[in-house]
Amino acid sequence: MTNNVVEAKNLSLTFQTNDGPVHALSEIDLTIEEGDFVSFIGPSGCGKTTLLRVIADLEQPTGGSITVNGVSPHQARLNRAYGYVFQAAALYPWRTIAKNVALPLEIMGLPASEQQQRISKNLDLVNLSGFEKKYPWQLSGGMQQRASIARALAVEPDLLLMDEPFGALDEIVRDHLNEQLLQLWAKTNKTVVFVTHSIPEAVFLSSKIVVLCPRPGRIYDVIESNLPRDRSLDIRETSEFLEIAHRVREGLKAGHAYDD
Repeated sequence: MTNNVVEAKNLSLTFQTNDGPVHALSEIDLTIEEGDFVSFIGPSGCGKTTLLRVIADLEQPTGGSITVNGVSPHQARLNRAYGYVFQAAALYPWRTIAKNVALPLEIMGLPASEQQQRISKNLDLVNLSGFEKKYPWQLSGGMQQRASIARALAVEPDLLLMDEPFGALDEIVRDHLNEQLLQLWAKTNKTVVFVTHSIPEAVFLSSKIVVLCPRPGRIYDVIESNLPRDRSLDIRETSEFLEIAHRVREGLKAGHAYDD
């Protein structure tokens, strides 16, 4: 039986500003199942990152309900149920790569031997074994993001939350990291929630694509992918891939029509 990792029902979030209320999210109904790779895609201002932050207990909804692993996002955060990967790698430049990965483990108070075991395991997962003693400035942008993913995985979360982690990278590096992320998903069987602006990235990575539209941010379409989990970049040339990409593109266009 599949477990529901995230369940949102009639979820809304309104920010109060000096210019009046801003309706960031409206009537979000969403279920994310264990082992899913779910991408949130939509134009700027549609609430993708806000919805991710609600799951992470970094924003508080003003209406509806949401659970993560059957408990409130706040309790899930206390349980260390998720790891969070930001748009920028956010590594401390004065710490080695190993020490950056170790930071949440130090905060957790794990013994040094356990820390070392987790550092080695997770750097190996992201193909950074041998770079433990390097500093962030000695690594490429793509390698820094992989180190950031290793740090998020080091707390052994059930859920990996990723906010446009490859958005600032060039297309060649991004393609390579997309392939590596799929391999990582296959190895760890984590549930992944991924924010992106890129249609090819969303379709290539995901088992489910959530198309959001703006003002207020709401779900326009949820697309289940029938692509095989074991896929390479070549799949982007297939009719199945192009069909899903077309549906995403049409959803984005139709969602924007609400603004007219």
